[in-house]
Amino acid sequence: MEQKENIIYLLPKENKGLLRFIFSRLPFFVLMLSIEISIVLCIFGWFRDYFPYIALIQTVFAIGMVIYLFNCQMDYSAKMTWLFLLMLFPVPGALFLAWTQNDIGHRTAQVALNTVLEKTKDMIPQDESIIKEPDIKASGTAELWRFLNKSGCFPLFKNTSVKYFPLGEDKFEALLEELEKAEKFIYMEYFIISEGYMWGKILDVLARKAAQGVDVRVIYDGMCDVLLLSSDYPKRMEKLNIQCRPFSPIVPFLSTHYNYRDHRKITVIDNKVAFTGGINLGDEYINKKSRFGHWKDTAIMLKGDAAKSFTLMFLQIWQVFDEKQDWENVLSEVPKTESDGYVIPFCDSPMDRYKSGESVYIDMLYRAKEYVHIMTPYLILDNELETALKYAAERGVDVKIILPGIPDKKSAYALAKTHYSSLVSSGVKIYEYTPGFVHAKLFVSDDEKACVGTINLDYRSLYHHFECGAYMYKSSCISDIEKDYKDTLAKCKQVTPQTIKAEKLSYKILGSFMKIFAPLM
Repeated sequence: MEQKENIIYLLPKENKGLLRFIFSRLPFFVLMLSIEISIVLCIFGWFRDYFPYIALIQTVFAIGMVIYLFNCQMDYSAKMTWLFLLMLFPVPGALFLAWTQNDIGHRTAQVALNTVLEKTKDMIPQDESIIKEPDIKASGTAELWRFLNKSGCFPLFKNTSVKYFPLGEDKFEALLEELEKAEKFIYMEYFIISEGYMWGKILDVLARKAAQGVDVRVIYDGMCDVLLLSSDYPKRMEKLNIQCRPFSPIVPFLSTHYNYRDHRKITVIDNKVAFTGGINLGDEYINKKSRFGHWKDTAIMLKGDAAKSFTLMFLQIWQVFDEKQDWENVLSEVPKTESDGYVIPFCDSPMDRYKSGESVYIDMLYRAKEYVHIMTPYLILDNELETALKYAAERGVDVKIILPGIPDKKSAYALAKTHYSSLVSSGVKIYEYTPGFVHAKLFVSDDEKACVGTINLDYRSLYHHFECGAYMYKSSCISDIEKDYKDTLAKCKQVTPQTIKAEKLSYKILGSFMKIFAPLM
């Protein structure tokens, strides 16, 4: 362990980028394809006289797989992608489908999580007087709350203040300040933890607090093990008296890689204060390291009753590692905070039939009267979300979307552009952030509703990842969110029919090709 200027480093610097390929599902698919090609070549040589019968068996097999696809519960865009793969590569395509559908490597976590989610579904009781308030019923917030609670424990709170951070640097400063105040516990759950200035400063505070007897626990997504950290990183953390667990570690060739990733970003302290938003724990998120120009990200801090929902979210995941978990921290008293609008913290699980994140976004689009303003790093839409965006714009709502001007993934950037023509023709206004990359995930509507969290507008966030966010109604910070949106808009260039027509041919070709595989991205 190296400590310098109150920054802790637990690892030597290494480049693990190549491991992403080795541990992903692509090698498995390539292997299956190679096996099929080898088998086909052998069949031609060994069973030339029986080829008509083999072709018949393959045809019957393909028809069976098509029937299965049309009868399974899957988004229709995803069904089209799988049909294409099965048409081209019947054997590896079928094995690949079975592999992803069965979630090899995740079964144990799935059973454990479903059990704890069911046990804790009513752990935080709802104040029924809030639901009955006329304003809540008239705004549609009560209906949204009712839907969200079909999949989990997501009370609607008053007595909560919310502060909005327009940049990662702002959130980082506030986070360090609140961590220093911790007396009982600090729970942190992040998709990405990367050693550097940001994590080193935080780790210094966590180590000091743990030494003082504060219960410090950290969860990071298991993909970090092979890309950014090390398999023994939890043991390194334990030497600082910090409990640390990777969620769903990657298993070579067995992990589905993209499925069931923990994409949430949560810090909760003493049941008093909670943070969420798009900001991971890496230097690019606070512009200490430049990767794709200026990094535009956002977050919120909640103080008051609503913080306990994030305590519950964290402990639900933690119980996968520790079955003897107690729930006292969820039920402990929260200091009284002056009411500042209404908040519903919520999370989204890929293991149920409720698409909570997408449903919140669609609800805002359908109920909007004046405007819906959106920031998202990716635009890979299913039919329902694209229809909602177009319908809102066509009925006169001012729908604006800010996307990155400098992409982090060219394939995702090209895919986003395939939606431009359809959306713009319906009146949706699209902008690209010229200084760099937008990683924020937010919706704001009519000066009274907003959602800030971890949920991107792509299949991975909407279908395959664990996500979280906070839906706000009439919180005072909503005006800050809209102001930041307008400030960001001034740094963007608008997408028009002319710019779409003049787009680079390489992006048009790549986007058209990648759209076939969009549900798998």
